[in-house]
Amino acid sequence: MTDTRVRFAPSPTGQIHIGNIRTALFNYLFARKNDGQFIMRIEDTDQKRSTSEFEEIIHREMDWLGLDWDEGPQVGGEFGPYRQSERLDIYEEYVQELLDKDLAYRCYCTPEELEEMREEQIANDEAPRYDGRCRNLTEEERKELEAEGREPVIRFKSPLEEEEIIINDLVHGEVSFSSDVIDDFVIVKSDGMPTYNFAVVIDDHLMEITEVIRGEDHLSNTPKQKLLYQAFGWESPNFAHLPMILGSDRSKLSKRSGEAYVYVSEYRKKGYLPEAVVNFLSLLGWSPSDDEEIFSKAEIVERFSMDRVNKSAAVFDVEKLDWMNGLYIRNKDLETVVDLAVPYLEEEYDIEDESREWLELLVATVRESIDYLAQINDEVAVFFEDLEYEDEEEARETFAEEKVDLVLETLRDRSQELENWEKQDIRAMMNQIISDLPVGGRLFFHPVRIALTGEESGPALFDVAALLGREETINRLNQALDLIK
Repeated sequence: MTDTRVRFAPSPTGQIHIGNIRTALFNYLFARKNDGQFIMRIEDTDQKRSTSEFEEIIHREMDWLGLDWDEGPQVGGEFGPYRQSERLDIYEEYVQELLDKDLAYRCYCTPEELEEMREEQIANDEAPRYDGRCRNLTEEERKELEAEGREPVIRFKSPLEEEEIIINDLVHGEVSFSSDVIDDFVIVKSDGMPTYNFAVVIDDHLMEITEVIRGEDHLSNTPKQKLLYQAFGWESPNFAHLPMILGSDRSKLSKRSGEAYVYVSEYRKKGYLPEAVVNFLSLLGWSPSDDEEIFSKAEIVERFSMDRVNKSAAVFDVEKLDWMNGLYIRNKDLETVVDLAVPYLEEEYDIEDESREWLELLVATVRESIDYLAQINDEVAVFFEDLEYEDEEEARETFAEEKVDLVLETLRDRSQELENWEKQDIRAMMNQIISDLPVGGRLFFHPVRIALTGEESGPALFDVAALLGREETINRLNQALDLIK
């Protein structure tokens, strides 16, 4: 039995799209589930747009999500090189093989001639396609064209007689194409660089890839690749084309999709947790056999199978991701969350002199209210900035209610007298005041919350007071009392 070998082959031409990282994740899951190898291959033949900086971004986001690869750049392996730009001599060998077998030819048509051909076909209600005019040039004709300074591309000779090309897709089942819709496609550009369809076939064969798992948008490329496999006499790998990811408006996920970010880096910078992103992305196009939604990466690997991948498109539900990430934040050990939150806090506030204990209480107090870490600064503002009431007039009316002044004065006075300003002591003090005064819990907690935070709801008051400190708590109680004098 052939060992499972799958690959993720991104182009380093920009930030890595969330759809591409979902493809990487599914390859990773399939490899780990089947005790196989996960290969990273960099498709950098687009010389104008590919950069080492973009390749580093790919590596960084993969590392962040914990999607480690077994072979590839930075790791090595016996099937390298793993960058297409370093494999050009390999492609030349196989191009020459097709030329020698008369399965490919040099095409000298200029861009202007190709555009004229296209416009004429459209005017005649024909599907635009290359008409094969250079397919049977004589040696003399080729020399004349080269003498004009024309730089040829190399085209593959597609079948002249119609034949059915069948793809047995692991997601979509049997998919059939007619060779009639495939023209003599370019396999090497005029600058000598191989095209995607050619290079990917050579690389996947030589790297012994057993399953090609990629986005549904590549399904239309597969017939051309099947023809190349046949031309070389090679067995093609199994193909699995993953469903598209749509935005909330059910259009292809892009910057115009509304609320969803399209690049992985944006989620990392916003303070989403990698394990939550992995969990969420795994459910975009794949579903477990039950209704559970929260899984560790190891649990997803254990459950993953291609027969549970859906054919229909998946909608990127940002609200669901936020819910899921918030759950991970609340369930993660506090010390780790504090470490992750500190850089966000430092961007907005001076926390250099704050103790670790105070920071842990701060994060523990507000993490119930945040979905991702970048939200934390809004939630903690009440502890760093001067108090502002949500509605000052409404606050004044609340403080003016019967017995509220007694509540605020008693809390102020006992706060001054409290020996230890610790959370448990503050809680006991507040409970004692409720017991001692002729007031119910609401008449205590509602005005005190507004007095200390300016808001109608929020975290436990003893946590709030502990974080504010004795002096600021008393100042805010006095501020509330001043409002009704």
